Amino acid sequence: MHSDCWYNIALTFIPSIGPITRKALLTEFELSKNIFNASKKDLLAVKGIGEKMVNEILQWNNPSLVDAEYAFIQKHQITPLFITDESYPKKLLECPDAPTLLYYKGTANLNTTKILSIVGTRMPTPYGHYIIENCLQTLPKDVLIVSGLALGIDTIAHQTALLNGFNTVGVLAHGLDEIYPPPNKLLAKKMLKQGGLLTEFNCKTIAEKYNFPKRNRVVAGLADATLVVETALKGGSIITADFALQYHREVIAVPGKITDQRSRGCLKLIQENKAAIYTNPNELLQQLNWVNSIPVLSPEKKALIQLMKQQEIFSMDELLQLTGLGIGSLSGLLLQLELQQIIQVLPGESFTLMPAFYST
Repeated sequence: MHSDCWYNIALTFIPSIGPITRKALLTEFELSKNIFNASKKDLLAVKGIGEKMVNEILQWNNPSLVDAEYAFIQKHQITPLFITDESYPKKLLECPDAPTLLYYKGTANLNTTKILSIVGTRMPTPYGHYIIENCLQTLPKDVLIVSGLALGIDTIAHQTALLNGFNTVGVLAHGLDEIYPPPNKLLAKKMLKQGGLLTEFNCKTIAEKYNFPKRNRVVAGLADATLVVETALKGGSIITADFALQYHREVIAVPGKITDQRSRGCLKLIQENKAAIYTNPNELLQQLNWVNSIPVLSPEKKALIQLMKQQEIFSMDELLQLTGLGIGSLSGLLLQLELQQIIQVLPGESFTLMPAFYST
């Protein structure tokens, strides 16, 4: 007698049946086991199920594939997440083509409240690197960072998330028995302890070209929003953004030089009103309604904030002169405001008020 998990895996091995059809079958029969034990008449009664599909279900006889996958996930302590499981990512459930079965290994909660996908070119510029570093130094640490573990922007997003104390999940276009690209094997190992790896592909599945769009839809569907950092007019990042739009998720694109090929995709998304413009992390928080309530401020902090509204950037000397405070008192106030994400410290010991607080 096979377990429910065994039948769940088996359902994904029937070639002509995709996630939408599997969902229809599960709606009718509830359990994968019931699908395999159903009669031809009952199967044909399901809307969208043709005779070819029914015959594939009835004639399917390749249990060794399922046995191998079942043994693999048990040996490597991989968690199977079936679409009817309570632990299946809730945001993905909202997508009509959500994967029927996901394989997950990691520590992050895939149902956490705030999830941001970061995607972009495999050949980023220092500008793209700076955008991600600046963003992840400001976002609250309870945001889960998702990307595709590819070289370039994906790698920078995962690495920067780890360095700044975020959980980060990589969505793969292959099975969990390998890591692609190979240079990211060490990064993936670190992510297992501070995030995780997620895939809909069984072991022995290699990173073939047609798997990447499937991977991209999970990157988009798993998150509240997709941040596109740098991308050309075509490529995986644009595909991910298109999926996010189909799923009614926020798409936010980083503007760049009009002469830079790696910014043209972002600029086109903005130009066509498919994406909001990314300007800074605090604006991103406002766009996603992730802004905490305005903190209670002391009179000294309120006075300093009012002063800093008068111009964009202040040096320490300017603030000392304008406030009349001692260096110790001013430094303490500035540190507190920085920790509250009300001001930002810039290179050269200068300070600027975050845009969200110009109206407070």
